[in-house]
This record gives sequence, structure tokens and C-alpha cells, in this order.
Amino acid sequence: MKHAIAVEELGPRGEAMAAPISSCVHCGFCLPTCPTYVELGEEMDSPRGRIFLIKEELEGNLELETVLPYVDNCLGCLACVSACPSGVEYGDLITSFRARAEERRERPRLERLRRAAVLRTVSDPRAFRRAMRAARLGRAVRRALPGSLRSMVDLAPADLPAARPLPAVHPAIGERRHRVALLAGCAQQVLAPEINWAALEVLARNGVETVIPAGQGCCGALAMHSGADELAQDQARRNLAAFPEDVDAVITTAAGCGSGMAEYGLLFAGEAEEERARALAARTMDVTTFLARVGLTDPMPEPAAQVTIAYQDACHLAHAQGERSAPRALLGSIPGVRLVEPAEGELCCGSAGIYNIERPEISADLGRRKAGNLLATGAGYVAGGNIGCINQLRVSLDALGSDLPVLHTMQILDLAYKSALEGDTGR
Repeated sequence: MKHAIAVEELGPRGEAMAAPISSCVHCGFCLPTCPTYVELGEEMDSPRGRIFLIKEELEGNLELETVLPYVDNCLGCLACVSACPSGVEYGDLITSFRARAEERRERPRLERLRRAAVLRTVSDPRAFRRAMRAARLGRAVRRALPGSLRSMVDLAPADLPAARPLPAVHPAIGERRHRVALLAGCAQQVLAPEINWAALEVLARNGVETVIPAGQGCCGALAMHSGADELAQDQARRNLAAFPEDVDAVITTAAGCGSGMAEYGLLFAGEAEEERARALAARTMDVTTFLARVGLTDPMPEPAAQVTIAYQDACHLAHAQGERSAPRALLGSIPGVRLVEPAEGELCCGSAGIYNIERPEISADLGRRKAGNLLATGAGYVAGGNIGCINQLRVSLDALGSDLPVLHTMQILDLAYKSALEGDTGR
């Protein structure tokens, strides 16, 4: 698409916005994969519609306030990137435009304070644990709460697992083949600390030593994808300083965190930290990607019965990181496992960072749709790769009266090693 954007006036991220606009040919391949277009049926709520609106705003033909409702509706799932035959880097565009828009938009004071509080709370495990406990108590007065707080209450689990602090080092079992560093994450440490522990156990069984740097913090993805660049940079700088270079890889167990760290070069474009940021991004990968590359060496025991698992792609693993084969290969290597795929697997579950707090109606609709498709597979387990998705699916399945277990791929592997997977006849 031709444009008349003054790229040099947009700063270091100008090209990151202009290039995707130039690449888009408005073919429409993105439409059936876009969750908001599927749900709302509006052209302006599709990727190509947003690209046109952003182009017009950057050229000075539209007011920012006209564009913002459609940009805000975007989940940032990047399914459009996977579907696009022209290679449009929609993620670079939407992330950069949101940062630019956030500097100029006028939010009501209470909304601004609420949003800042949510971003800072979710990214701090201690504060998030307190918030989740408060949310459980808030169920008694749910009807009296404003919409954003009501959605947080709805998403809070009935029971929080006990905290499980991570060690500084988790050694390999037997001969050490590799050494990696683990991003501990934020919300995941509160909602499902067993995910990181399962990853540590599976890595150790396969000769991988894991270090957990003490100085690390939130990856910054929530803030970055919400346009809060200053907060995102502050959070990312901790990781630039904390993560060592003398490891084979920096490992993430949450797809959103992995894709956020992959964008560190974009986040620090034009800044003094850009080179270090790009170097850290280059050695960061999802735990399933790493394990598939180095291979599983510890054999798993044969199960008592066949186990059917529905694998649900996390958007920021499948679309942002382009990783679909590794988790499926790992799960498929478990003896007795049958993998099944849900219908509409490319559609986002509706979690998308803090989207399920800011757009609870659309999020809930997408969650119900996804839960229904997963139930239709008849699987005994659902495997995923992101804590936000896992929590969203649990809430959505519960709303449909189902107790179908939703686990991280690493939890499934850990259970398989421990002969603890229930066969199809046992459910």
C-alpha cells in the first residue's frame, strides 16, 4: 500500500510502522484468522482495516480518537502474521503505534490510574498474589464492583497454589549436556508455580542445568503490548543486566514472555541498550523449542492406557515466535499419547495479556468459543504454552461445567515421566 508518511519524523520506530503499511496488499487472507473480525464482523476491526486507519492517522488524515477504538480492540494475537502471504510485520506496527498513541491520548484520570495499577500489579508476584486473594474475597460483592474489577474477580482462581520459590541453580541429573537460564515470570509464579518446576525437572532429566538469575524481573511484555513503553523499558533493563551470556540459551515457559523478550530490539530502538537488547533477544527461546532442538535423552515409561491430548497453540508461541512443531513433537514422543487438534485452532482464546480485563465481553465470547471446540475433541487433557491462555481456558471451561484439565506442555511431560497421566479409560 502506498503511503505519504513522514517516516523520519516518527523517530526510531518510524520504519517499523511504515514498512508493514507498505507491505500490505489488502488481500484479505488475514480476515478469517482475526478474532475480532470473526466476532464483530467489522472491516475496521480486521488487520487490514487497522492498517488503513493507522496509515491515515500517520498521514494526518484522521484524528487519533477515530482510530483508537479499533486499535484498542486488537488482541495482538498475530494470527494475521501467520496467515499473511506478503510477510506484513503487523506486530511491529501495532506495538509501535500503541506506544506512540499512548503518549498523545487523553485517558480519564481514574482509567489512567487503574490501568497503571493493573500493569504494575500483574508484573509483581507479591502484589499479584495479594490482588488474587482480594479478588477471591471480592466475589461476595461482585455485583457492586465496576466492570474492570468484576472481570478480575471472575478470572481469579478459587484456590491459589502455595508459593514455590525457585532455587538459584537446578542441576542436571547425570552428565550435564547443556546449561540454560530461566525467566521465572510474574503471574505464572502465583497462578501456577508448578509449571516452572515441571520445566526444571524435565530439563534436569535430560541433562540440562538451569540457573535462575536473582536480579531478573518482569519481561515487560504486558506493558510493551499496552503502549506503556517507559514501564516496559524499566522492567526489561533488569533482565538486560541479570541474564548471563555464558549459557546455551535463555529459556521461557510462557509464550507471552518469550515473544516480549524477542521484541527487546524494537523496544530499545535508537536507545543505548539496543545492541544488548538484540543480543538477549537472539538467545532467548521457548522451553519447548530448546528441548526439541537438543532432544530428549531420558526415556519415558509406557502408560497403562492411551492418553488423548488436545494441543492448543498459544498465539505468542505459534504466531509471534513461529513455533508450532516443537510442543507437538515433544507431546507426540510420549508413549501412548494421541494428539488431537481443536477446530478453529488459529483463533485466540481471548486472554491476550490484560485484554480480558479491559475488553471482558469480547474476551469471554472468545473463551467460550475456544472451550467448546476443545470439549468437542473428546480429549482427556488440554496442553498449552502460556499461563494467560491456561487460566483463560480454565475459567471458560468451568463456565461450561467442565473440569477438563488444562496444563502446560512441561507439566504433561513431567507427569509422563512420573507415570501420572490418566489414560482415556480413567477419566
